[in-house]
Amino acid sequence: MGCVSSKQAVSVTPAFDHSGGLNSGRVRVGIENDKASHKSYGNSYHKKNGELSCCGSELGESGRASSNSESLSFRLRNLQKYIEGEQVAAGWPAWLSAVAAEAIQGWVPLKADAFEKLEKIGQGTYSSVFRAHELETGRIVALKKVRFDNFEPESVRFMAREILILRRLNHPNIMKLDGLITSRLSCSIYLVFEYMEHDITGLLSCPDVRFSESQIKCYMKQLLSGLEHCHSKGVMHRDIKGSNLLVNNEGILKVGDFGLANFCNSAPRQPLTSRVVTLWYRPPELLLGSTDYGAAVDLWSVGCVFAELLLGKPVLQGRTEVEQLHKIFKLCGSPPDEYWKKSKLPHATLFKPQQPYDSSLRETFKDLPTTAANLIETLLSVEPYKRGTATSALASEYFITKPYACDPSSLPKYPPSKEIDAKNREEARRLSELPGKRSVGEVVVLKQESQQKNLVEALNWHQQRIQQLECKVLKITAVITCVFLKEKMAGLVARHGSHHLTKWKMFSM
Repeated sequence: MGCVSSKQAVSVTPAFDHSGGLNSGRVRVGIENDKASHKSYGNSYHKKNGELSCCGSELGESGRASSNSESLSFRLRNLQKYIEGEQVAAGWPAWLSAVAAEAIQGWVPLKADAFEKLEKIGQGTYSSVFRAHELETGRIVALKKVRFDNFEPESVRFMAREILILRRLNHPNIMKLDGLITSRLSCSIYLVFEYMEHDITGLLSCPDVRFSESQIKCYMKQLLSGLEHCHSKGVMHRDIKGSNLLVNNEGILKVGDFGLANFCNSAPRQPLTSRVVTLWYRPPELLLGSTDYGAAVDLWSVGCVFAELLLGKPVLQGRTEVEQLHKIFKLCGSPPDEYWKKSKLPHATLFKPQQPYDSSLRETFKDLPTTAANLIETLLSVEPYKRGTATSALASEYFITKPYACDPSSLPKYPPSKEIDAKNREEARRLSELPGKRSVGEVVVLKQESQQKNLVEALNWHQQRIQQLECKVLKITAVITCVFLKEKMAGLVARHGSHHLTKWKMFSM
């Protein structure tokens, strides 16, 4: 949806207005379709051998590698600018094309007025998700509004990395990016996905929902299959948890929210942040400050989700990083002395327990089938290399013993249930238990007042942000004016000599 072939030629005849910007009224965009096309949600896009073009990045690398040849480097820079010009002419904002051309290469943006935004269905640290109605087709979609600062290139690159990763992945158990909503003058971006009715956290929070063993195997098999595909493409998710595992009414589970995802096979290896993965699902090496890790961090999170599916609640619920690490060592045992010596983790000295812990995992999961306990023990290994891979987990004895994983289409149909619904139910319950025994109506009023307060705070923040941006614009304008005057004076000196400069200064005063 909303995609144009990366092989399509976009013909651009840019005309610049007096301000130096592209005059949209005089831009001609022609698109030539190639013969092969794939249909997706009523619109077409094309790929070559399953790979998307990323010539902008490759050309940039070639230019750097050929820095000894100034003419080649000059031509490559001109070509990169031409690509940016094509993208702006196709409707992309210049701030996005200038920083993240590779992420949008070959696509054209969708229009905001093609969708009717409905209610909010998700809220994250860096994004908000809304249910929406696509007016032309009538289908329901999910719109993810990503929060970033389009005046900061690094913020734009961080946002664009999610788009680039989603375009690289193509698997039935991975959320597929259908398109992007933005415009040449827009300062925001919406990512368009298919609508999924549930997430695992929402379903687990429903008092009437109980998962059977074959149902859990079905979900786990789909989760591991999706992760196997991610890792084979050199991508680690870095935020596997129940609310990011989406389920539709056909029983299909899909891994979503790649906002914290990154590439794990990049060379040369760069230090990574340890401030990823939601606390209850964060592996011990990240809690100890590791900046050199790989796909094993996702396997730990999968182990936490697996135990949660079996027990019906999160298994490691720490309130702080110190408490979380303590709970991990109490359940899984602390690593041997050799691990502390070899790992050289930043916080190892600070958090190493004075007395070693023995694992209590077998006792905790004594009521579970042995094959399930074995798989949990493997995935929740404190030492990353012992967790295996998604492929080895799929080949474990757990999946080849009865009861087998059921077919997704045979799973029960549930009312829509997401993490945000669970939070709303919990908030309503908490408010109803306050002194005075408020009625349901009073609880609703209190909730509306809370939402209005949050809205006012958000508006105040945006007003402050606008004022800051206005100050930036004034400063930039002042700098440009100074540069213009200096160039004007330099030109007068060059043409008429310094004695004319004094007269010009007096006239300009």
